[in-house]
Amino acid sequence: MTNAIRAEGLVKEFKGQRALDGVDLTARTGAVLGVLGPNGSGKTTMVRILATLLRPEAGHAEVGGFDVVREPHEVRRLIGLTGQYAAVDDELTGVQNLVLIARLLGLDRAGARARADELLERFSLSDAGGRPAKTYSGGMRRRLDLAASLVGRPALLYLDEPTTGLDPRSRNDLWDVVRDLVGDGVTVLLTTQYLEEADRLADDLLVLDHGRVISRGTPEELKNRTGGQVLELRTADAGRLPLAVKVIEAVTSSPVTVDDLVASVPVTDAGVLPEVVRRLDEQGITVAELSLRKPSLDEVFLALTGHTADTEAEEVPA
Repeated sequence: MTNAIRAEGLVKEFKGQRALDGVDLTARTGAVLGVLGPNGSGKTTMVRILATLLRPEAGHAEVGGFDVVREPHEVRRLIGLTGQYAAVDDELTGVQNLVLIARLLGLDRAGARARADELLERFSLSDAGGRPAKTYSGGMRRRLDLAASLVGRPALLYLDEPTTGLDPRSRNDLWDVVRDLVGDGVTVLLTTQYLEEADRLADDLLVLDHGRVISRGTPEELKNRTGGQVLELRTADAGRLPLAVKVIEAVTSSPVTVDDLVASVPVTDAGVLPEVVRRLDEQGITVAELSLRKPSLDEVFLALTGHTADTEAEEVPA
């Protein structure tokens, strides 16, 4: 099987408002499909349908070859799910949380304890395994939550904005865990509004906005699809930057953005670079840095949607 997940025309409404409006997607087996979009774009609703927690009004989806509506029990045997917030029991220890889930999945006492110890070691939580989860840091709770979703050895793992609220170090640690899982053959569906996260982890990307797919492809393909390159400039004298911006706008015929004393503008023709240099020299503007680079995913998302990925929008409650 080449695709672990396949969905066509998914529609979901809440009180007459469409959270999903005809979403198609495929996730390759053993790869990471990143679903990128701001709050309210429909990411969580899509995950809930694929996890058999919601039924779509229209369309159909298969996970591991099983229909999510007609064969929900078979789908649940294949998947693990980690939501936006850790769902561990605060009063139980790390070991007890994992043993509880293992027992619910049918393991005997010895097997449950062995699986719990294995996962605690894998997620560097062995030393904290005997402590109540309420004493864990945010990053530790997130790792425990992810360990809990792996107790049943799922072939597919859904991560719904798994690094929300984590500090940069904990986020990097979780990224390493995801890479290890994919290396073990696990298929990962990752929803995120962190563009760096999508760039680092995803093999393929699906961009959602207002319940619709607006673009898809690899991170590199999306970057190449939306504007070629970005010209960046920093002047040696910050006071000369406004004049440099006027020069660049005159050459490129495009508005320039300035962030932290760096002027940037998308360009489709790298040939503008020598012309920019010539005109800056005519104006006596000394350049500290001048470069052409590929657009970031932040810039790609802005080009595709007209707004940034962290724009707040109210998600229709499920």
